[in-house]
Amino acid sequence: MKFIGITGGVGAGKSFILSFLEENYNAIVVRADDLAKSLMAPGSTCHEQLEAAFGADGVFDENREIRAEVLAKLIYENPGKREELNAIVHPAVKEEVLRQVKVAKYAGKVDYFFLEAALLIEEHYDELCDELWYIYADESVRRERLRASRGYSDEKIDAMLASQLSEEIFREMCRVVIDNNGDEAHSMEQIRHILGPGRKDYKKEEELEQAEDSVQEAEEKNMQSQKPEDYVFGLDIGTRNVVGTVGYPTEKGFCVMAQCTMEHETRAMLDGQIHDIGRVAKTIAEVKENLESQIGFTLTDVCIAAAGRVLRTITTRIDYEYPEETVVTGEDLNTLDLLGVDKAQAELSGGSEHEKYKFYCVGYTVMKYYLNDEPFSSLEGHKAEKISEDIIVTFLPEDVVDGLYSAVERADLHVANMTLEPIAAMNVAIPPAYRMLNIALVDVGAGTSDICLTKDGSIIAYGMIPYAGDELTEVLVQAFLVDFATAEQIKKDSVVMEEVTYKDIMGIEHTVPAEEVWKLTDPVMEKITSAVAEKIKELNGDASVAASFVVGGGGKVHGFTDTLADELEIVHERVALRGEEVMQNIDFLQQDIKKDPLLVTPIGICLNYYESKNNFIMIRFNGELMKLYDNGHMKIVDAALQAGIPTEQLFPQRGREIHFKVNGTPRMVRGLEGESAHVTMNGEEVGLNTRLEPNSTVEVEYSTVGAQAELQIQNLEEFANNYVSFTVNGQRIRCPKFVVVNGSLEPGSYIIKEGDDIETRNFYTVGQLASFMDVEVDMNHEIVVNNRSSDLNTLIYENFTIDWVVTGYGATEKVADTEVATEEAATEDVATEAEPEESFEERKEEAIISEAVMKAEAAGENYNRDGFTVVDRPNTPFTAAPNLDIKTKIRLTVNGKTIEMNDKKDYIFVDVFNFIDFDVHERGQKGVLTQINGHDCGYADPLKDGDVVDIRWKD
Repeated sequence: MKFIGITGGVGAGKSFILSFLEENYNAIVVRADDLAKSLMAPGSTCHEQLEAAFGADGVFDENREIRAEVLAKLIYENPGKREELNAIVHPAVKEEVLRQVKVAKYAGKVDYFFLEAALLIEEHYDELCDELWYIYADESVRRERLRASRGYSDEKIDAMLASQLSEEIFREMCRVVIDNNGDEAHSMEQIRHILGPGRKDYKKEEELEQAEDSVQEAEEKNMQSQKPEDYVFGLDIGTRNVVGTVGYPTEKGFCVMAQCTMEHETRAMLDGQIHDIGRVAKTIAEVKENLESQIGFTLTDVCIAAAGRVLRTITTRIDYEYPEETVVTGEDLNTLDLLGVDKAQAELSGGSEHEKYKFYCVGYTVMKYYLNDEPFSSLEGHKAEKISEDIIVTFLPEDVVDGLYSAVERADLHVANMTLEPIAAMNVAIPPAYRMLNIALVDVGAGTSDICLTKDGSIIAYGMIPYAGDELTEVLVQAFLVDFATAEQIKKDSVVMEEVTYKDIMGIEHTVPAEEVWKLTDPVMEKITSAVAEKIKELNGDASVAASFVVGGGGKVHGFTDTLADELEIVHERVALRGEEVMQNIDFLQQDIKKDPLLVTPIGICLNYYESKNNFIMIRFNGELMKLYDNGHMKIVDAALQAGIPTEQLFPQRGREIHFKVNGTPRMVRGLEGESAHVTMNGEEVGLNTRLEPNSTVEVEYSTVGAQAELQIQNLEEFANNYVSFTVNGQRIRCPKFVVVNGSLEPGSYIIKEGDDIETRNFYTVGQLASFMDVEVDMNHEIVVNNRSSDLNTLIYENFTIDWVVTGYGATEKVADTEVATEEAATEDVATEAEPEESFEERKEEAIISEAVMKAEAAGENYNRDGFTVVDRPNTPFTAAPNLDIKTKIRLTVNGKTIEMNDKKDYIFVDVFNFIDFDVHERGQKGVLTQINGHDCGYADPLKDGDVVDIRWKD
């Protein structure tokens, strides 16, 4: 059987389509409006609720039947009343539709089940139907039909059309579109094309009646076919009662097959916290045995909920900024959540009022995401420079949880799942569709009143006050001189009976009016509602809410909802007990069970099991035993954060970056990425986001910070690719541009520092060009630059022409010979008159020029190529340039400090001076002591990796 929903705008002609389907196909057709009217009739599902909501508005006649025209006018003029009506009728219609679909499927005698409803899309029937059909007609056609068939004015038609969904939404949501603009034959042909020829060959009424009986039999058989592992056992361990529920999920919702409520024999719990573990365990065991007798097998696992006066929630904002614009991933959102939990934990620990407790995070809810500080519903897949979230994190103290576990374990049960009581109640009382509204849920128990607030589709706050039903009972204990159990019964009887009969501790029987009980309890009830309202406003930003739902036995006392409405300053109709009406998708196999607010939380505990199987687990983390609350997605990183490890030790960090300028343009080089944390679980390598296993052994070696950024000038693109060209004696010469750092000429091996200002010099001096070409210029002849007489200090730029007379080559060799002679003289310690020597800056310039020559040689500039040549220089070291691509890296210890050399294939002692600040030609000294590994050496001695070098002036 196919379940098809039919919708369309007013006047589109849906009635004709439905009649055709009903008459020509093996189908059931249900019209939502007709069904709603039947459910609103006296004695029906909704009638009692409608009387309570609209009885004072003159909607009902003397026979308790609804005056349709009065109701229509009321909801037209008062949108709030319309919402109230819809909140009662729409869920009941949906429940009845699903029931009829279920019966029809079981009967197996029809091919189609058609449901027509104007609000089919708004009520989310697309989630229930196999497909939706849209009956379409042009607006002009619809207007004409409404004027002709219903006599509507243009103003009324305008209002009706404006209130309905657009054609775009209808077409987007519906799989099939029936064009009903033309004649009836055209519409029928479209349906036949979709469904095939029509046929009518079944006895609908008789077979459906038989199916009604068969469904109940099938459900009983289904229950018998269920295996023990298919069931969930939920236990609400309250201050006064222990409520047990056993059931299983169905396609419709949830089926409760066994239910049991027992009161504690003594006050073993106070304010939601266990004081006498043994007595609470005894009550739990009795509930367990009662349920086992109903279902016929042994219960071993149970789901529970925690609460108490020490429940703590922290709401915080957490931001994460990327180094650069990045696509947000699921891992990023996990990390953001954990940073939020970590921040909330730190905020909680920072308060002195909590120091006596050890708190555990038992859950968190993301309230809102932000992308670059703008609110976003979902971040994954977007590019962002910054992501943020508002997160609410909930904590419970260790002793509360330990007490619950101990009591359950003494009853021979194992905790399969644990949640918070307000979360459990919310799962039933406030469905997701309602959470767009600013609503407060109040779970009034015996010891505490738990509060949960929703807004904009999510939970925005949890809270608790330590006042509830026991406060009322204690007043009656003193006033009527009875024990606590008797006072509790008096309180309950006063809600449903006009007179209450009891015996005091002296054995004397009394009968008092219920009003007398109310006079005693009302002041306390007003104190509780005042405290609840104050807490709600505090959690809601010092503002009231739009509505409030009340669950739990404590909320059933006389006048509670009305008084709470007054305290919240909202109309009485917007504060209501939630019981039967929120359990439309809950089936009870026990015929005598009344759908009561007391049952909301235990059923919610069961439902929560399927959403997140939470539990405490034990692990050994870096040698320490840890007890963790597993909220269904506990990962190793959660354990690390709860162990107090800073996030910077879990995730790799880049080393410090450097900032500098090249030819006036700012540059930045990032440091290297550090190593990620090394994580093992039970000896196997895993990641930080690996799911934790109970009783596992986890070892985490913390992440590292990467090396700070390092860049040599020779690695700059400007150094590698920029040249300046001259014409020398008629030949074209291309020379690498020099590099100036902070005004000083530096070699390619110079390591760039923070804040350096680097420029590529676009000129040479005539002397630098001679050094680059390794020629000796005859100074007795005129040097001509661009036809002007010049000297060695004349600046030359791109395309300048230079004419000179060269006397020889190999100036560099002569300089080297001079240095060797100086070295030998110093070694022999011969006191001779020192000749004038070059300054450090002059020698550095020579080294830079030599480096430029080697660079040009390595690039093949000694060959004719693209019109550029370098003069051939025989008998010089640069005639055959070495293969500079082959480089060796060695580390040395020089004067106690480690240096790294990485710019040559082989190294000799003199190369060390390129990496240290030491002037071998400084005047006034007796000579330089040079040693390798403790032995005297010369400047040309080879160096190898690991050598220890000493250089110092002789005493």
